[in-house]
Amino acid sequence: MTRYFHQILCPLLVSLALVTVARAETSDPQVAYNNACRTCHSMREGDHRLGPSLHGVVGRKAGSVEGYGFSSAMQQSSVVWDEATLDAFIENPDKVVHGNAMKPYGGIDDPAQRKEIVAYLKSISGK
Repeated sequence: MTRYFHQILCPLLVSLALVTVARAETSDPQVAYNNACRTCHSMREGDHRLGPSLHGVVGRKAGSVEGYGFSSAMQQSSVVWDEATLDAFIENPDKVVHGNAMKPYGGIDDPAQRKEIVAYLKSISGK
């Protein structure tokens, strides 16, 4: 039995463990977006919730979506959403647009998670 375990079962168990770890590390930008943003934002055009629709956000001027009541800080900002500004805003909204209305959201510290969210927003925006 010991020989069977060492020659067959042990390598099989190690292989299964490695596959499980690899799957856990596989990123999914939509899942990252869903976990961090979907509560307040929709990706459907015109579907405003607590936050504005993020449909086509990449390349758009901040505070410019019709039908949503943006804060005056957002409307008056000169921010255009690209990968860098989205990443910075997702990390710390007040640093990018002081006086924004994204409370109580405080930002995401993890650069990998922010990168996945920006990748998803970019893919949906067609940019």
